[in-house]
Amino acid sequence: MFLKIAVAFPLDILDYLPPPNVEITTEHFGCRVRVPFRTTETIGLLMGISNETNVPLEKIKSALELIDEKPLISKKDLALIEWTANYYHCVIGWTVQTILPNVLFQKTELPDYKTPKIIPAQEIALNLNKAQQQAVETIEESFNKFKPFLLEGVTGSGKTEVYLQLIDKIIKIGKQALVLVPEINLTPQTVERFQKRFDVPISTIHSNIAKIKRLNAWQMAKDGVAKIVIGTRSAVWTPMLNLGLIIVDEEHDSSYKQQSGLLYSARDIAIRRAQLHDIPVILGTATPSFESIYNTQQNKYQLVSLPKRAGVAKPPSFRIIDMKQYQGFEQLSPPLRQAIAQRLDKKEQILIYLNRRGFSPSLMCYACGWIAMCFRCSARLTVHAETSLLHCHHCGSKQKLPQHCPSCQSAQIKPVGFGTERIEQALEKHFPHARILRIDSDSTRKKNAMTGFLEQIHNGKVDILVGTQMLAKGHHFPKVTLVGVINADGGLFSADFRATERLAQGLIQVAGRAGREEANGEVIVQTHHPDHPLLVMLLKKGYRKFSELALDERKSVGLPPYQFMGLLRAECKTQSELQSFLQQARSLAEQLTDFPIQIFGPINAPLAKRAQLFRGQLLLQATHRKLLHTFLEHWLLQLPNKIHWTLDIDPLDFN
Repeated sequence: MFLKIAVAFPLDILDYLPPPNVEITTEHFGCRVRVPFRTTETIGLLMGISNETNVPLEKIKSALELIDEKPLISKKDLALIEWTANYYHCVIGWTVQTILPNVLFQKTELPDYKTPKIIPAQEIALNLNKAQQQAVETIEESFNKFKPFLLEGVTGSGKTEVYLQLIDKIIKIGKQALVLVPEINLTPQTVERFQKRFDVPISTIHSNIAKIKRLNAWQMAKDGVAKIVIGTRSAVWTPMLNLGLIIVDEEHDSSYKQQSGLLYSARDIAIRRAQLHDIPVILGTATPSFESIYNTQQNKYQLVSLPKRAGVAKPPSFRIIDMKQYQGFEQLSPPLRQAIAQRLDKKEQILIYLNRRGFSPSLMCYACGWIAMCFRCSARLTVHAETSLLHCHHCGSKQKLPQHCPSCQSAQIKPVGFGTERIEQALEKHFPHARILRIDSDSTRKKNAMTGFLEQIHNGKVDILVGTQMLAKGHHFPKVTLVGVINADGGLFSADFRATERLAQGLIQVAGRAGREEANGEVIVQTHHPDHPLLVMLLKKGYRKFSELALDERKSVGLPPYQFMGLLRAECKTQSELQSFLQQARSLAEQLTDFPIQIFGPINAPLAKRAQLFRGQLLLQATHRKLLHTFLEHWLLQLPNKIHWTLDIDPLDFN
């Protein structure tokens, strides 16, 4: 009998003999085992048992110790680990190392944990409107069986109340709920709302929590003590004793896709996990991903709609401002400034949205045309006026803001374009008495900064909010009645085919922050292309009509979700070695003539150099998912490992 053990190294499953005088059975799957490894010892996870091995018997060592009496990971979650490794073409050891707490492989004894003090529930369930009630009843009918639901509700329609009432029903039948949110900054307010409703232990899991607290939360969920687990992308792997429901809030959000290491989609993992546990999974959003819309059309997901805002709130009105008429107004057009002044007079709050942090995206010499570039990347440096520094948002390098042009020594160097810092400065100039708060990844770096900012907003201590996409989703700002979108053109002419989808989602999401209570909301969209058909369709006909038009375009040119992609990314210190590798990879792919795969490239990545490494890619596309994965199984075995490369299945980002 051979033990199939995964160790926390980038290796496939290793074979060992059982420890001397220890009986190993299928009941031990998911337990940890101490094993000899190279010249030392390590801790691995027992994945299975087999009577066969491909390793010569004389090379197989005996395991040293069975550490756990009971499995840490259930058989269903072991199956999820194996599926993940296969689907993303990643060795099992790297998968295990990515998704399990590191301490499991460092210490045999796990620390005891204390169940946190339970705060008595302070709120009762709200009365549901007809659509909400129907949504709860429809999903409840599928308790105890696998079924994916796309809960599509306009912003402010009360999706969270639907979640809460379904979770209440799940807890009452003795099961647990897993709730995923896209951003760490959304976690505290979600936890706070859940704690006010439920007097049960709630675990929180995300990367900003100290390791020991995160491990405690993980153990509470595993033992069934925590009835609700709330977390970001990585929480999808949390073992739960009696998992009964999975909720993926803002399912469209690209933050659910891991962009380094194991390149998994937490949304897709959640669906597969629900299938293995035979439970329902809810994908909630006001702006569904095109993949989810397509899956409802294919009857893979059931669509549940919340078409109206909850309570007395009405949808906001939209106004398009043609910025060609207003040159030189620091990106704050006279109509937008007038609207801001009117809302300030009424003591209402305003949200100004620009998804670009910093003061300016470029620094240019107006005498010779010099542009400040990162010396490590093929990218422009961003001006940060607060610190008088130039930042590279790709490699993190910083430089002092020069007073003279390094090329011609001219003093005519000026920032070009606008970021949140510059918009904040312009607002301070035009509205000197307004209390202005900027929220982006720069201003929220300090621990608990976002929590403090949200308290200021809800307590009425802020008049104007300026921010990036961090403010666009999931937040409830009752006093915000005006949203100003500074630049709506960023995604209209991008080479990335997903750019218009992201633009539409961002616009609708940030618009949804306006008028969520009794006062009517207004959204002013500034653009240089007011007649662009996609923009007109979105703002006049809504997100659904926009998505239908955009999906028809994708179908006509053979893009996801109608076809399936794998992206090979490679990086190297020299351009010649990079191109040699990618060309060899393409040649190997072309030799696999049994698979009708489309191959695009090799080409340079959009960011051709990052952190002094040259970057390139090869795109592979197929009409069927199984065809692509079968091809990849053959092709990846032949790829050389002479330079660093990664494979991204279902890529969302082509940078």
